[in-house]
Amino acid sequence: MDFNSSLRIAATGLQAQTARMRVIAENIANADSAGKAPGDEPYRRRIPTFQTVFDNEVGGRVVEVGRLAYDMSDFSSRYEPGHPAADASGYVQYPNVNTLIETVDMREAQRSYEANLNVVTVTRQMLGRTLDILRG
Repeated sequence: MDFNSSLRIAATGLQAQTARMRVIAENIANADSAGKAPGDEPYRRRIPTFQTVFDNEVGGRVVEVGRLAYDMSDFSSRYEPGHPAADASGYVQYPNVNTLIETVDMREAQRSYEANLNVVTVTRQMLGRTLDILRG
C-alpha cells in the first residue's frame, strides 16, 4: 500500500467520525426537547450508520457514512402537569436520549478520530523521511 492510499483511507475515517460526532452533538442538544403540544412526539435519538465500500483508487476498502437510523426505544415520561405538552394525566414525553451514553459514545468517536489523525501524521512523517533519503 502506498502513502496516498493510507492517507485516503485515514481521511475517510476522519470524515466518518466527524459525522458521528455531529449526530451525537445533535442528540445531546435535544436531550430535553419535549413536544410543544399534548400528543406531539419529542425528538427521537438518531444513530449514525457506517458501511465499507471498495475504492478502486485506493485498491482497498474505505468507510462511508450510511443513513441515519432512529432509536425506536420508548420515550421517557415525566409528571409535569403545568407543561404545555402535558397530556390529560399531566405527563410529558421526553426524548429517548441518555446523555451518559451519548457522552461515552462521543469520547469513543473522538478516540477513533485521533487514531485516524495519527495515521495521517505518521504517514506524512514517513513520506518526509523518504524524501530526505532520496535527496541525500
